[in-house]
Amino acid sequence: MQESSRRKSSRRRDKDPFCVIHKVPSGDTPYVRAKHAQLVEKDPETAIVLFWKAINAGDRIDSALKDMAVVMKQLNRTEEAIEAIKSFRGLCSKQAQEPLDNVLIDLYKKCGRMDQQIDLLKQKLRLIYQGEAFNGKPTKTARSHGKKFQVSIKQETSRILGNLGWAYMQKSKFIAAEVVYKKAQMIDPDANKACNLARCLIKQARNVEAHLVLNEVLQGKLLGSKDCQTQNRAQELMLELEPKWLPPPETVKITRFDLEDDFIDELEKLLNEWSPLRTKRLPIFEEISSYRNQLPS
Repeated sequence: MQESSRRKSSRRRDKDPFCVIHKVPSGDTPYVRAKHAQLVEKDPETAIVLFWKAINAGDRIDSALKDMAVVMKQLNRTEEAIEAIKSFRGLCSKQAQEPLDNVLIDLYKKCGRMDQQIDLLKQKLRLIYQGEAFNGKPTKTARSHGKKFQVSIKQETSRILGNLGWAYMQKSKFIAAEVVYKKAQMIDPDANKACNLARCLIKQARNVEAHLVLNEVLQGKLLGSKDCQTQNRAQELMLELEPKWLPPPETVKITRFDLEDDFIDELEKLLNEWSPLRTKRLPIFEEISSYRNQLPS
């Protein structure tokens, strides 16, 4: 038993240094060769060919499809990557569907397919509301820059809402974006989403409210406020506000859209009933579409 353990340990020492340094799996399968081409040889075209071979051979299909789409995105072959995921995700496991959705969202964003991005973000929210996200668990393990960390359902919901708000902004749906950003900030506030919310308010000429939001960032009251890029962005938005500045809210009558107020009130009533692990209600942002033609933009 001890001798067997020593042999296994010796084999790991023999092969681990290269694999660990270059973060590639060991072996000689199509997927392993693809990762070697991607990460060691820095040859993305060859990597894509080998990822295709891995998919066709049934070799780590989950990882091969996701990794191939990421490499295609880096080569600006986004449309091809989108079609590949749509065509072959049926071969992947249930656990792979969420990561593939995340890649798809990035691809839609990169090629400007906002409607598809919005639909997929709503679908992800629907899974959260139905208690089906994270495979029914309250947290999941995520990875960033090689480090693992835990993400909660609330954090994920806020992140998705932030992405949804950004997509609405690209379509100049600033009222819808405002509603989404405000809910995201209620769940898990941060400085980046605050800046985006301020932008939505500026676009609606609601400068006093935008000023108050930006002040929270500049005063360091929100997570991420100390980031230099975020501070610079908040300062740039403040400079944009200066020529349009209005007196404090108590001395100014701010005209608001009645429909907007009613719309937000209705959304808040629905949101107050939210319970991600129990309710079967569809995400309230499905309701936005029925108001879409009525809302001023």
